[in-house]
Amino acid sequence: MPPAGRHLEQLRRLPVTELEKVSARKAAALRQLGIESVLDLLTHYPRKYVDRTNQSDIADLAEGEEAVVTAEVSRSSSRRFRTGRLLAEILVHDGTGTLVCTFFNQPWQARRFSSGQIVTVFGKVAVYRGKRQMANPVVDLVGDQTGRIVPIYRQSGKAAVSSLEIGRYVEEALDRAKEFADPLPGPVRAELRLLPRTAAFHDVHLPETLEDKDAARRRLAFDELLRLQMLLAARRRATDASSNGIAHRSGGVLLQQYLDRLPFELTGAQRQAIARITEDLASPHPMNRLLQGDVGAGKTVVALSALLVGIEGGYQGAFMVPTEVLAEQHHLSAMRLLEGLVVPDPGRLGGERPLTVELLTNRTSGADRGRILDGLAQGSVDLVIGTHALISEGVDFAALGVVVVDEQHRFGVEQRAALSEKASLDPDLLVMTATPIPRTAAMTVYGDLDHTTLDELPAGRTTIETRWLEGERREQTAWKRVLEAVSAGQQAYVVCPLVGGGAVAADEEPEDPDAVAGEDDEEDGGAAGDKGALLDPAELHGERRPPRSAVEEHERLSSGPLGGSRVGLLHGQMAPKEKEPVMQAFRDHELDVLVSTTVIEVGVDVPNATVMVIEDADRFGIAQLHQLRGRVGRSDLPSSCFLLTGDVVTDTAAARLEAMVRTQNGFELAEEDLALRREGTVLGARQKGRTDLKLANLRDHRDLVLESRRVATEIMDDPAYEEHESLLQEEVQALVSPDEAEYLFRS
Repeated sequence: MPPAGRHLEQLRRLPVTELEKVSARKAAALRQLGIESVLDLLTHYPRKYVDRTNQSDIADLAEGEEAVVTAEVSRSSSRRFRTGRLLAEILVHDGTGTLVCTFFNQPWQARRFSSGQIVTVFGKVAVYRGKRQMANPVVDLVGDQTGRIVPIYRQSGKAAVSSLEIGRYVEEALDRAKEFADPLPGPVRAELRLLPRTAAFHDVHLPETLEDKDAARRRLAFDELLRLQMLLAARRRATDASSNGIAHRSGGVLLQQYLDRLPFELTGAQRQAIARITEDLASPHPMNRLLQGDVGAGKTVVALSALLVGIEGGYQGAFMVPTEVLAEQHHLSAMRLLEGLVVPDPGRLGGERPLTVELLTNRTSGADRGRILDGLAQGSVDLVIGTHALISEGVDFAALGVVVVDEQHRFGVEQRAALSEKASLDPDLLVMTATPIPRTAAMTVYGDLDHTTLDELPAGRTTIETRWLEGERREQTAWKRVLEAVSAGQQAYVVCPLVGGGAVAADEEPEDPDAVAGEDDEEDGGAAGDKGALLDPAELHGERRPPRSAVEEHERLSSGPLGGSRVGLLHGQMAPKEKEPVMQAFRDHELDVLVSTTVIEVGVDVPNATVMVIEDADRFGIAQLHQLRGRVGRSDLPSSCFLLTGDVVTDTAAARLEAMVRTQNGFELAEEDLALRREGTVLGARQKGRTDLKLANLRDHRDLVLESRRVATEIMDDPAYEEHESLLQEEVQALVSPDEAEYLFRS
């Protein structure tokens, strides 16, 4: 029997003007808040709640404490000082005393309120000339709602719609809807101790106790996660049903020869990952696996193992990376690690030939490009490593069997799909990231992929001493350490947030989570990393110093603090033919110090580099700082990382920098990043497939993330839950846009 009650899809089709209390004028105001349908209204959840069942009196407020009071407006006014500053003032009383609320340069605050209105006021209490007052408090119009929990909604003064009005519209909607169809089977609700949906919608807006609203928000957060997991589960099943995969039946000889020749011992995590991936490759269903590991965990070794399994079976491998620097680094590593390996070739005397590895980027010469394209089309090239040049027109494979995408978040959906579509059969896909993702975020954002984590570092890696240095006087410590390293025959990096020469500052143009490599990639004249710094929205108490540029720092350091050292310059706006000689000179120790933008963020492996100096470190996010730090500490030599900032940083930036000093563990930093940035940014990793979570919090609802994944599978597998599955699929269609759904099914 189908669940009884209102469907969310029905409410999505009902405009808010169906409610008697919503006039055409108010509907236009609600539209500015993103509320057009009754469903939009009901999912416009309160941003906070005021407990009026246990009210504090103004007379009891103590100086210096933060407090919430409910009171009646006595009067409001505004005036201008001789200096030109405006002051708005609202006087409120509650029968026990009066409170003055002041707002500087916000004259509209005086127009918001009039005598007799009931408001809640939140702020820090001060006493001035014997009167209690609050400066710039949060004031909400709530009406006379004594003795209850009052929901406070995000409102719009400009649109002239108040929290109180929104609350009245919600009450009417709840009263007229009466009962909501519940897609969650009763046994599942009981097992997870979740409220029925009708109770959840009522209690999230009209709770009798604060405990009631907590239980309601938990149930509705679970629904958000369950819809997302249903979509991902449907995608996994659709892929399995429609796939025409390859069961790689190799004897494992080539793989074993490769592993036996490695000049180092594999970690336990690497061995487990290789075994699991080899098992995936033997299955007729295409592998879709996410391999994540901390900086230096050895993902490339695992990726080459996967590619060799496909190559031994007679297929070709493609290894796509976002930048030329990273492609060249991987090509050098592959040539070194695969040297001496041979593959079967019946057309040759002896029946075998050397395994062929080629590099293809936009800077590959015309003659080499033609030779490589012929080899790919004829099957004589076994493995090609390259940038998005691999998906350009004219690149055809004889038998593409395994695809590896490194730093996959730097590619767009269409780019990843385009490479797989160059195969006649569905190739196996391994996507990798050196940016650790919290487990809950990985299960939500990449819930359609199987996951493997490399949580061990190879033996011989040293701890990187990390210090945060504030101000120009303290930064001399960093330059002294660089000179000591150079004198000892070692090398150093200096990273700046800007290129110079008119390049846009990172804090003027924050990194766009929807950007894809190839649109702003270094091969097109500007490194994607050159704009990778993040801007803090928090207010500054003082002024941050202007950000430094690589071009200017190269000149300053060469003639100043690092004079006498061989200092090179590298950034994404350099022509490709200029970049590689600089990078090669640094690898060959013809340079002591490399001043760069974040173009060296990933893939650069110079074991002799022992010092990393990150200028204006407060302008970078945790993940980027951790990636940059990972360019050093790649040998047994003691290594250091210095985070340089001005004397003024935001509180959020300070928290990031303190976390970097506190730990070198990328997974701990990922959790810290999630706490600081919340899940909206994390979900942005899906690029066009972002699905907004209004209540679900990936940090606080870890148990719900795990359970929603399990329950989605259970509902889809149990015939008894067919009606519930149908309702959930309907909700997915109602709440996930067509573009998002298309993204998830193509990615």
